[in-house]
Amino acid sequence: MKYIKFVLVGVIFGIVLSKAEVISWYRIYEMFKLQSFHMYGVIGSAVVIGFFIVRGFKTQKLKSISHQNILVEEKKKGIPRNLFGGIIFGLGWALGGACPGPMFILLGKGVLAILVVLLGAVLGAYFYHAVKQKLPH
Repeated sequence: MKYIKFVLVGVIFGIVLSKAEVISWYRIYEMFKLQSFHMYGVIGSAVVIGFFIVRGFKTQKLKSISHQNILVEEKKKGIPRNLFGGIIFGLGWALGGACPGPMFILLGKGVLAILVVLLGAVLGAYFYHAVKQKLPH
């Protein structure tokens, strides 16, 4: 019962994303064809908000559920690794028609075809975990 506020925030967030049409395959299609600014505006807003949240973690103003500091480790930088990861993510997004977050919203709305995309995302995460130590640094 003590986690109900987090469930409610998740449900409200799902409703907001749904009403903003972020989960719409057509909106994603428009974005990839450079026909609409809608999704770029949403993504840009998320980047700005994410920047301030990570900043809050780094300055220790934001804490975990158990009131402990959240450690944000510096990411390894490198164009090849970011380019390769971005290509894989973008292909999955374009082929599946959904970014990872909205996949659960689509499932909640009863779009059962998203189960195939969800299965692919889970298998991809397990595959990456299995091979990440063997990948070049």
